[in-house]
Amino acid sequence: MLRVLLSLLLLLPALLRAEDLNRLVLEQVRTVPRGGGYAVTSTASQRLRQSVGVKGEHLVVAPQVARPSYCSGATYLIFLKTLTALEQQGRLKLAPATVNALLIKGQPDGHGLWGRWNANGPGTPRLFHELKLGRNFESYADARPGDFMKIFWTKEVGQREHGHSVIFLGEETINGEPGVRFWSSNQPDGYGEKIVPKKKIAWAVFSRLEHPERINGAAQLPAKDSYLASLLKVRSSAKEVRQQSGMKTGR
Repeated sequence: MLRVLLSLLLLLPALLRAEDLNRLVLEQVRTVPRGGGYAVTSTASQRLRQSVGVKGEHLVVAPQVARPSYCSGATYLIFLKTLTALEQQGRLKLAPATVNALLIKGQPDGHGLWGRWNANGPGTPRLFHELKLGRNFESYADARPGDFMKIFWTKEVGQREHGHSVIFLGEETINGEPGVRFWSSNQPDGYGEKIVPKKKIAWAVFSRLEHPERINGAAQLPAKDSYLASLLKVRSSAKEVRQQSGMKTGR
């Protein structure tokens, strides 16, 4: 019994830290002005690029510039804002090479950090797995508000995929049925919360930020992730998503 208690005490700081990071993610969500419209256009991509810059040695993120917006851009900005918030709190130092790697420069799917995040399939989970930023999982029972979430509206992955990159906010009941609430850039209004019936989600992968300091390994990543880059033209599967995201089982 004593050994179990000691183990729990050793784990407690890590558990509290993970919960603290989720709260920080949610704090960044609350700073983003609602609305702005949803669009997947060259204009939206140009404004997304303009919303992230460098001042001195520090990353500067301005989501209000990225309007209209789209889902992967919205969640990437929250990821960047969480990193900059940690740096402002003195809990993280972004190396100059990392700051440069985090910039949005129109990288194609699978190329660089933004190209990985923006890719079809497990863009965010794959990046989390490559850099060991945190764990990826599928169980709603394990999910917490502030987890990054990739929704698949159908079983298709890759070329024929219909998906949505969001921040998970929780489960609740809609008209007596289970529902899922999330934040993202949603059609047609843009930035904001949305709730959908859980049955409309074919499946989803959650990514929890646990080790933000490991983002400084970004400069050592291969320039291109061939799996993610292929998903514009190739169909994949849930099994392959799990393998590429470091999930040993479907849970």
